[in-house]
Amino acid sequence: MIKHIVCFKLRNRDDAEKAVEMLESMKGMVPQIRDIEVGRDLLGSDRSYDVILQVTVDSLEELENYQNDEFHCRVVKPYMHSIRETSVAVDYEI
Repeated sequence: MIKHIVCFKLRNRDDAEKAVEMLESMKGMVPQIRDIEVGRDLLGSDRSYDVILQVTVDSLEELENYQNDEFHCRVVKPYMHSIRETSVAVDYEI
């Protein structure tokens, strides 16, 4: 299985709640997702990222399918790109 983690630093921290809702909307909409966890940063320090997404998929092939999923690409990604200042990601085998 593969864990896909993305940390988002938002232009405006006030967008964090909507970002969490948007990311969580993939549950049940993106079939490749085996498990999803979304969280908001509690501290708000200068080095903090505001929102984290953790997705588990079955394989590298399913990760690629997730990356190209229509709902992910047409709904979630455009919104997240519109509100983020920056993001970092890591994908690893579990």
